[in-house]
Amino acid sequence: MKIFKFGGASVKDAAGIKNVLKVLKTVGYEEVMLVISAMGKTTNALEVVIKNYFEKSNELYASLQDIRKYHNQILLDLFDDEEHEVFFDVNTHFDDLEYFVRSNKSPNYPFVYDQIISIGEMVSTTIVSHYLNAAGITNQWLDVRNYIKTDANYRDANVNWEYTQKLISKINRKKSLFITQGFIGADENNFTTTLGREGSDYTAAIFAYCLGAESVTIWKDVPGVLNADPRYFENAVLLNQISYKEAIELAFYGASVIHPKTLQPLQKKEIPLYVKSFINPTLPGTKVSTGVDLEPKTSCFIVKKNQILVSLSSIDFSFIMEENISEIFALFHKHKIKVSLIQNTAISFSVCIEDTFDKFKDLKTILSKKFKVSYNENVSLYTIRHFDAISAEVIEKDKTILVKQISRETLQIVTQ
Repeated sequence: MKIFKFGGASVKDAAGIKNVLKVLKTVGYEEVMLVISAMGKTTNALEVVIKNYFEKSNELYASLQDIRKYHNQILLDLFDDEEHEVFFDVNTHFDDLEYFVRSNKSPNYPFVYDQIISIGEMVSTTIVSHYLNAAGITNQWLDVRNYIKTDANYRDANVNWEYTQKLISKINRKKSLFITQGFIGADENNFTTTLGREGSDYTAAIFAYCLGAESVTIWKDVPGVLNADPRYFENAVLLNQISYKEAIELAFYGASVIHPKTLQPLQKKEIPLYVKSFINPTLPGTKVSTGVDLEPKTSCFIVKKNQILVSLSSIDFSFIMEENISEIFALFHKHKIKVSLIQNTAISFSVCIEDTFDKFKDLKTILSKKFKVSYNENVSLYTIRHFDAISAEVIEKDKTILVKQISRETLQIVTQ
């Protein structure tokens, strides 16, 4: 079996969904599982719904209605018959969501987030499944929550691999084509959980691992993995081959093409990962597998925007030692704050962090009781893998450098 993952950009409108059909007809769909994300910017729109649920209840139903209208227009563009059952199925998903926001009693933000945000994937896969069936490509729609089981760590759930393996192994593989949702799972009480933003890649890897798949292909609007994000860097180069080790390094530093969690299960079974263009599906793209680390061998540039540089210093000028650092990292872990860079001196400790869950304000209050806290918001973290003098000069030019750190293979710079 092969696993194909299509992200939100590939199914953002009717033309995108029609193109998925074209891709499948071009590359084949025998023994294939499609893992599909929410359409376009639906996840962002649902985050507005969540914000309104907690803060602006008078705007809640208007924001829900906007998402309904967006998907209904896609349905009208794809299906001539408004009596087609897809309209009923999609409306049922939205009716379930509206019932949840009316009846929910839990004040737990991460829990509410996961119950609401997951509607995007449920609707997108329903639409794609019906469209492919109507086009003559028979498929089986699967609710991923019946297969990927997790703990109750909402918004960043951990997979129960043993139970998930048991459930996925029961899938009737005699069916030719399957369609399921990325990004989501369910806990032991069957409440919806999510695997972290961009977690659809991870979903594809989970199924690949449990099914012993031949390969995973991530279909994107770029020709493959580039050595730099073309939005920020000119003359980006296509990487033909990346080893698992190098890909994990790039993902760790923030390369957005491959989700950090995706690679570990694939590496364990040496399942190759391809990143290909849904615009030109016959192009070879990038292969991530065993083999050479990088081909061609070149510097790789990664930039993470909207970071926070935090510097902690001891109030009494005492050394910041292992005990202090251990306490600080325990707080980072508790507040789900990702640390991307560390630098320390005798009496100060600096970190570049990513405040994905808006917890820094609470953390700063706690840290201020023991340390002098200073910080810079909206900084950028640049990372160069396999750097040289020329690539370093490209990054440093015309920037205010707050922190610079060099190791054998990697240069990192925090700029204002």
